[in-house]
Amino acid sequence: MTGQHRIVVLGAGYAGLAAARRLARTARDARITVVDAHASFVERVRLHQQAAGQRIAAWDLRETLENKGIGFVQALATEIDTVARRVVLGAAPALEYDTLIYALGSVADRESVPGVAEHAYSVATQEDVRGLAPAGGPVAIVGAGATGIELAAELAESHPESRVLLLGSAEPGAWLSARAQAHITRTLERLGVEIRSGVKVIEVTPEGPRLADGSLVEAAATVWTTGFRVPGLAAVSGLAVDSDGRVLTDATLRSVSHPDIFAAGDAAVVAGPGGRELRMACATALPTGKHAADAAVARMRGREPGELRFRYVLQCISLGRKDGVVQAVHADDAPARTVLTGRTAAWVKERIVRGAAWSARP
Repeated sequence: MTGQHRIVVLGAGYAGLAAARRLARTARDARITVVDAHASFVERVRLHQQAAGQRIAAWDLRETLENKGIGFVQALATEIDTVARRVVLGAAPALEYDTLIYALGSVADRESVPGVAEHAYSVATQEDVRGLAPAGGPVAIVGAGATGIELAAELAESHPESRVLLLGSAEPGAWLSARAQAHITRTLERLGVEIRSGVKVIEVTPEGPRLADGSLVEAAATVWTTGFRVPGLAAVSGLAVDSDGRVLTDATLRSVSHPDIFAAGDAAVVAGPGGRELRMACATALPTGKHAADAAVARMRGREPGELRFRYVLQCISLGRKDGVVQAVHADDAPARTVLTGRTAAWVKERIVRGAAWSARP
């Protein structure tokens, strides 16, 4: 190979931007290009706030990246030609690469349950949130995970006149400690959220979600917050993937099938402490994006990259603007004893969210 080394980063979410930021400092002699279908970056972990009618900041990707000497192409990648080493783009010329960092993230799973794609909103992407607002009638949120909890609290606090229902197969926060779970339940109830646990939604209709027992939960708007999937680009391009389409990687985040491709964030299978796969989260995307960049640069320089060293520290859930839960966790993400709640937890969560945005911004 002669000439400038070409590094293409697919995806401008937390993982992709963290990788680009690191590359801008450590690979100044390379030509770095970020590809994303969006013109701007918004903090995904704040989309529940936007859904509640709050304004959240957005960065112009071209301006932000080009100010740091990083190229940007706004286009949808439709194929990775791994033989010719180029990314085929739907609305732009193909991009050749010497190294590719695959960081396309995840989207809401709108295909597993009938009616979700046609009749439900989501808060997984910028497009999903547009048009979602309390419509003067009940809002049914399906999924009592972190996203569902945060959205329910935010809607109830911002729109106390609206009826907000939270539907889940388990109690809200069931994976956390008993103290954290109890605080989440108390706060949601204080905000007026109606919690229905132990239910399964089998269909979403224009009138609301239908449960496994045949009953209909009437709602003016249904929001789907349970389940995520990854884009199918890696699978259709011939990369080794798992059953969900996530890129299989080694301990350095290198594709096990294509040595010139690294993967990070939600779209990668990454082994964590105890061999447990890392979950889809901003807390995973940022460090894996940085490590993928470091590993790619090491290979470019002819060095053997180090293995990813990662452990979880906290799980944070906001409960409106003035309350929250911060759960300390063990390295493998299991809940530990320490729990912060109330305004202190809200303050900590806000600082963590701001820090995540700073870590991603080149």
